[in-house]
Amino acid sequence: MYAVIETGGKQYKVQEGDVVFIDKLAVDEGSEVVFDKVLAVSKEGTIDVGNPFVQDASVTAKVIGHGKSRKIIVFKYKPKKGYRRKQGHRQPYTKVQIEKINVK
Repeated sequence: MYAVIETGGKQYKVQEGDVVFIDKLAVDEGSEVVFDKVLAVSKEGTIDVGNPFVQDASVTAKVIGHGKSRKIIVFKYKPKKGYRRKQGHRQPYTKVQIEKINVK
């Protein structure tokens, strides 16, 4: 059984027990999060696709921790003009473990 959820403007295919890195959520570590925006659910070989979301479906997850991903470098350069700009960025994330896929 798997589900496709939407959070932070992105879509994730999740199964029970999966550990997923999603965009940072304003919740405490160890707390429980419920994702209501379920786009599709697969169970026993059948797929339920929502329009846009599946009715009475949710995914429950436990927050493991917060952090920042590795640094990426944004470098802008224009030849022969002496224009150089270097900037770094670390995207914050929330690490969650999928506990249960709830379908009625």
